Amino acid sequence: MKRYCQTLDLREDPELIRQYRELHSPQGIWPEILQGIRDAGVQEMEIWLRGTRLFMIVELPDDADFDEVMAKMGTMPRQTEWEALTAKFQQAAENASSAEKWQRMEQIFRLY
Repeated sequence: MKRYCQTLDLREDPELIRQYRELHSPQGIWPEILQGIRDAGVQEMEIWLRGTRLFMIVELPDDADFDEVMAKMGTMPRQTEWEALTAKFQQAAENASSAEKWQRMEQIFRLY
């Protein structure tokens, strides 16, 4: 299993952050988005929040290519609509792609 970590900042607005949290709750996330993530090949995905900073962990099979999986995810049903909806909460260029918004992080330590 390969793990990728990414970060993104939300706009500094408590109401927008509340709404973003609700969109990502079990009641708020669209079923098509969950299915699209799985169908693209993602085995595990978590998003963590502290203040305005988001931290996403994505786990893929060892033989998967991250860029290919993310490109496939972008073609899944309602993904474009979801990206447009969530863009208003994020500190990123208005028409930025998911790959442009979520910045991959570099691992600098691991306890073996």
